[in-house]
Amino acid sequence: MSAPQVLLRPMGPGDHDRVLVWRNLPEVARWMYSDHAITPEEHARWFTGALADARRRYWIIEADAQPVGLANLYDLATEHGRAAWAYYLADPSTRGQGIGAFVEYWVIEHVFGELGLNKLWCEVLIGNEPVWRLHEGFGFQREALLREHVLKEGALTDVVGLGLLARDWAKARAASRARLAARGFDLPV
Repeated sequence: MSAPQVLLRPMGPGDHDRVLVWRNLPEVARWMYSDHAITPEEHARWFTGALADARRRYWIIEADAQPVGLANLYDLATEHGRAAWAYYLADPSTRGQGIGAFVEYWVIEHVFGELGLNKLWCEVLIGNEPVWRLHEGFGFQREALLREHVLKEGALTDVVGLGLLARDWAKARAASRARLAARGFDLPV
């Protein structure tokens, strides 16, 4: 079985309504820091800010030409050589196909290659073990356990902080690339 064709394209005005629906899906919202249903007005403010903020970048993840999720950089601090990132797959049918791993590889390559940064970091709710383990598989190291950091469903929950340095990626890149190639993904050179 061949891997889906995955593309990350910049988020644009035409993605406004789709992203609002995605942000409110229970399977997406369960791993976000917020717990409430996002209103159209709240989303409009966020969306406008997301497109205008130079310290953020958003991409729509497409699999076989269909929009299936969102990836982003935030707290992009070129003066410090770092950025944070997050992503989600909104379409449950895409999970388990390696799309998240492809997105991870693409974002890492973008951060250390095109942007020339030194560090990529992220925060993941402790209960989202498949995602923080995926990050570790790409060379991320656990740098923090933020205890009782986020209120989710009425309970305080821990957050795992993970970081990847450019020099760590240089060591992990070949193995990560080989795993994706073995799954049939077409990777840029």
